[in-house]
Amino acid sequence: MDQAALAYKSFWGVTENAVRIQIYSAIATYCLVAIVEHDLNLNRSTFDVLRILSMSLFDKTPISELFQRADAMDDISDYDMAQLCFNF
Repeated sequence: MDQAALAYKSFWGVTENAVRIQIYSAIATYCLVAIVEHDLNLNRSTFDVLRILSMSLFDKTPISELFQRADAMDDISDYDMAQLCFNF
């Protein structure tokens, strides 16, 4: 795991416990994304995977379908998908 993946610009809390919780949360998130990348055999960067997942937080679409849709679009930044979409 590289340090750039966990680079914090600011913390929400300044107590030692708050900082530890935020760092542990970042490590857990990174590990879960790495597991998704490995299990789905994605040839994407961790940043791209996080970007796709964050744009579909409340979407009920299965994870594997999210990445198939993103593959078909080539580059997400070319489309107007920067806003959250709720697909209930």
